Amino acid sequence: MDVIDNDKTAPSSYRVTADELRQFIERFERLEVEKKDIADQQKEVMAEAKGRGYDTKVMRKVIALRKRDRDDIAEEEAVLEMYKEALGMS
Repeated sequence: MDVIDNDKTAPSSYRVTADELRQFIERFERLEVEKKDIADQQKEVMAEAKGRGYDTKVMRKVIALRKRDRDDIAEEEAVLEMYKEALGMS
């Protein structure tokens, strides 16, 4: 039920604002659907990779690493190696 648009006594600026608000909400809802579709497609890709013998846990780590800066990764790996050496894990 659309009371705002059907209410001819409401100021025109109020009706325009309601229309604009509805457009924002509908755009957001469409994006939510698209986001779900993309997530489903990503799951399918990982399922296919797993079916072909790839370790999807490691793949996800590689994907996360590819998003990061190389210097940050190198620094983290250096600290990790130092900690492993300190604990006799190397």
